[in-house]
Amino acid sequence: MSRRRQLSAEEEALWDGFVRSITPLRSQKKTPSREKKARLPAATKTPRAQHPASPPPPLAPLERRLKQRVAHGRAPIEARIDLHGLTQNEAYAALLRFLERAQADGRRIALVVTGKGRGGEPGVLRRQVPLWLELPAFRALVVGFDNAHAGHGGDGALYVRLRRRR
Repeated sequence: MSRRRQLSAEEEALWDGFVRSITPLRSQKKTPSREKKARLPAATKTPRAQHPASPPPPLAPLERRLKQRVAHGRAPIEARIDLHGLTQNEAYAALLRFLERAQADGRRIALVVTGKGRGGEPGVLRRQVPLWLELPAFRALVVGFDNAHAGHGGDGALYVRLRRRR
C-alpha cells in the first residue's frame, strides 16, 4: 500500500478554491430546470424566435436505403459546403447560412465537409458540427445526418437531410 504525500499549503489553498468554485448538478427528479444553452462561439449566438410550446422537432438518423442511394450516386447530393480552413465562429455562421439557403431552395440532401483532422486526432469541426446540428437553431432545418461514404469524404464529411420548408 502506497502512502500519499501531504499537500503543501499552496496546493491546499488552490484545491480549496477549486472546490468552492464548483456548483453541484441538480437532480432531474426535482423541478425541471431550464435548458442550458450550448456553448457556442460568442459571435454566433443569434436570437431565434421559437415558440416555447413547440420544441424543435427531434433528429432522426438517415434511413439506411437513402444513405446507400446517396453513397452510390442514385440519389443526388443537391448542395455542398466545405468548412476546411474556417474557424469555429466562421464555420458555425457559414453552416447556418448554407442550410437556411439550401432549405429555402428546396434542397433535400446536402454534403457538409468538415475534414478528418490531423495526426489521428479528430478535427475540431469534425467534433463540433454534429453537436451544432443537434441545436434548436439547426433542428428546424435538419431532419437527420450521418457520416458520408468514403467516396464523399468518409469520416470527414456528413450527409445532411434537410426539412421541407413550412
